[in-house]
Amino acid sequence: MTPTTYLPAEIDAVLAALQFDAQGLVPAIAQQHDTGEILMMAWMDRDAVAETMRTGRACYWSRSRKGPWRKGDTSGHIQTLVELRIDCDGDTLLVLVEQTGVACHTGRHNCFFRAIRGGRLSEIAPVVVDMQGKD
Repeated sequence: MTPTTYLPAEIDAVLAALQFDAQGLVPAIAQQHDTGEILMMAWMDRDAVAETMRTGRACYWSRSRKGPWRKGDTSGHIQTLVELRIDCDGDTLLVLVEQTGVACHTGRHNCFFRAIRGGRLSEIAPVVVDMQGKD
């Protein structure tokens, strides 16, 4: 799939429309573009938004690593940008992607694999890939 990329003026318009929090971050929900499956939620700073829009590869801000994190650089499980959308308040991004491989660092297809079943919290999706030492 050919990634969607944006022109500098388009990137500037998006950055101007976003309401970053006190830490300079905005939540970004990654969604599989063709099925609507919610894959994960991560954070983006201004640079991650611009990088994602410029390159067509999802880039996030890792709060634990305190630095940029381009999805798939170590694992090969990349997210190719299809479209970037901003919510009504400008405080959340929807990142429509083509997911290659798994989205979750646990090796599951998405990060939302726990739900209440039979009165208890259960894992409802299997591990697909061993992600030991990968993002």
